Amino acid sequence: MALLCAVTVSPGTARADNPIVQTIYTADPAPLVHNGRVYLYTGHDEDGSTYFTMKEWRVWSSADLVNWTDHGSPMSVATFSWASADAWAGQTVYRNGKFYWYVPVKDRASGQMAIGVGVSNSPTGPFTDAIGRPLVRNGEIDPTVFIDDNGQAYLYWGNPNLWYVRLNADMISYSGSPTQIPLTTAGFGTRTGNTSRPTLYEEGPWVYKRNGLYYNVFAAKCCSEFVGYSTAPGPTGPWTYRGTVMPTQGSSFTNHPGVIDFNGGSYFFYHNGALAGGGGFTRSVAVEKFTYNADGTIPAITMTTTGAPQVGTLNPYVRQEAETIAWESGVETEPSSEGGMNVGWIENGDHTKVKGVAFGSGATSFTARAASATSGGRIELHLDGVNGALVGACTVPGTGGWQAWTTVTCPVNGATGTHDLYLKYTGGTGFLFNVNWWQFNGGTGTTSYLQLTDGFSIDDASFQ
Repeated sequence: MALLCAVTVSPGTARADNPIVQTIYTADPAPLVHNGRVYLYTGHDEDGSTYFTMKEWRVWSSADLVNWTDHGSPMSVATFSWASADAWAGQTVYRNGKFYWYVPVKDRASGQMAIGVGVSNSPTGPFTDAIGRPLVRNGEIDPTVFIDDNGQAYLYWGNPNLWYVRLNADMISYSGSPTQIPLTTAGFGTRTGNTSRPTLYEEGPWVYKRNGLYYNVFAAKCCSEFVGYSTAPGPTGPWTYRGTVMPTQGSSFTNHPGVIDFNGGSYFFYHNGALAGGGGFTRSVAVEKFTYNADGTIPAITMTTTGAPQVGTLNPYVRQEAETIAWESGVETEPSSEGGMNVGWIENGDHTKVKGVAFGSGATSFTARAASATSGGRIELHLDGVNGALVGACTVPGTGGWQAWTTVTCPVNGATGTHDLYLKYTGGTGFLFNVNWWQFNGGTGTTSYLQLTDGFSIDDASFQ
C-alpha cells in the first residue's frame, strides 16, 4: 500500500450520494445494463491534473444505483501497444458473449487520436486489444456504439465533426467507409458567435433507440458545455434538434452523457467537478433518475447532490465487498491479493456508507476480512449516521502485512429493519488496516451468495 493523495469530502456532506464515486476522480460515464446490474465504465482523471491527464479506464457496478462496487482498472493505455497516451471517453457494449470497449487513444505512429477496441469475456475485464491496431483513425474522439433491433451495429464518434460507420457482426471490423453526418442547424441546433462551428454539437455523442425513435444525446456548445439532444426516424438520420437535457451547471466546463433504462426507470449519467479539489480536469461521475415526457421528449435535468433513489435494498446476510460504497470519507481502494479490490488508506475517523441495508428481524454478529501492517484498530457499526446508533464493533489486530488477511467477528445488537450502515474506522495514528469484505449473520433474509470470478458477491435474487 503506497501513500496516495486521497479524494475526500468533509463528514458534513456525507448525506449526499452524488457524485457516486468519491475515492478517485472519474469522468465520461458509459453505463451498461447486464444481468440485473448496471456496469459503469469511466475515465480516471489523475489527482491534481491541469489537463485531461488520463492513463486508464475504470469499472464500477451496482444492483441498486446507489451502492457501487469498485472493480478497479481492467484496461489502460498500455493495453494498446500502438497507443501512447489519452485514455479518454469510451463505451462498452455486449454482444455474442463478449464485451467490447471502444475508446479513443493517441496513435503513437501518427500522433492522431484513434479509436481502439478492447474485448473481454467479463463485464469487469480484464480487457485485451481486440485487433492490435486502430479500428478507425481520423483524429477525432468519443466513440459510442448502438446495436439496432435488426442486429446492425453502428459506431458513432467525433469532435469537431460527427461520423458513423456500420460495424460487422464481429464488432471489430466494419463495412463501407466512415460517413460524416451533416451538422445542420435543423439537426443539431444553432450556435451563435462561432462561424467555424455553426451547430451546437460539440462532442460526446450517445446514441440509443426508444419506442422506435432514435436519440443522439451529446455535449453541446463549448465552453462551458451543456447537454442537448436530437432525434431521428432512423439510425443515420435525418436528425432534428430537440433541446436541452442538462443546462450548463456545475464546476466542470465539459459534460458527457450516458442514458439507460434499468428496472423500470430511466437514468441520466453525467460528470461535474463537485468533489473537493474538483474542476474541469478533476471531474466526478453522477446520476439522476428522470421520466420521459408522454411524447418521448426528454425533460431538462438538474444536477443534484442526492442522486438517484435506491432500487430495492441491500442484503447484509450475503458477503458484501468493502469497496461497495454509497459514500465515503478518507478511504481509497486498491487491488486485493484475494481478488477484486479492498478498501485501504484507512485512518482514524474515516468511514464508508452503505445505503438501505435490510437487517430484517435483526443481525446477531458481523464478520469482516481485514489486514494490518500496523497495530490495527476497530470497525464500528453505526446506523443512519457516522455517529448514529452503535450496534457493534469489531477489533482488527495487526496481521503483519497490508495483504495478510484474517477474519474477525463480533456480536451485533440493535440492527433491525432497514437502515443506512456506516462502517466507521477508529484507532491510533497513521494507517490502521485494510478491509476486503464483510457480512452480517442471523436475522431474516439469510441466503446463499454467489462468489463471482471478478471478486464480488451478490444475492442469487439479483439474477432472477
